[in-house]
Amino acid sequence: MAFTHDAIEAGGVASPATVKVWDPFVRVFHWTLLTLFVIAFVTGDEIESVHVAAGYGIAILLALRLVWGVIGPRYARFSSFLRSPRQVLAYFRDVAKFKAPRYLGHNPAGGAMIVALLAALIGTAVTGYMMTTEAYWGAKWVEKLHEALAHGTLVLAGLHVVGVVASSLLHRENLVKAMWTGRKRSS
Repeated sequence: MAFTHDAIEAGGVASPATVKVWDPFVRVFHWTLLTLFVIAFVTGDEIESVHVAAGYGIAILLALRLVWGVIGPRYARFSSFLRSPRQVLAYFRDVAKFKAPRYLGHNPAGGAMIVALLAALIGTAVTGYMMTTEAYWGAKWVEKLHEALAHGTLVLAGLHVVGVVASSLLHRENLVKAMWTGRKRSS
């Protein structure tokens, strides 16, 4: 028999009920990807062996996330957060009016950002691998594309942080904490 226990905090105020949203894989993926990207970005040409190892780690994570996006739990599945461009634009209009609805999982802008980040990271990983092959060894265009994708990913990550902060403020919830704990308030 399951029951909900409403804890009473200091001052007699009941803490809001929470619900599990982000599963352990999504949370570990998120923070590990961030760590490996920072390592890869800062090592670049300086410490090539570390850069390459971080790149392969990122590639493995991306492959696992693509699979998890199909077979994982509800909020990890792409089908739960991918929206049409029209829905994403409508969400941005609502944000501009400070009337954006709150989503338990990713909002339409967050879903679009995931697609953009995954695409940029996959492109970065593929071009990084290409530079290790005989066919593309020393090809300047591949190196330039790899660097452009890495810098583009950095810009997207910055926009992602801005979106997380904006959504946290708009809906009065700590989304960074939610990505650590896996839980968000239920209403």
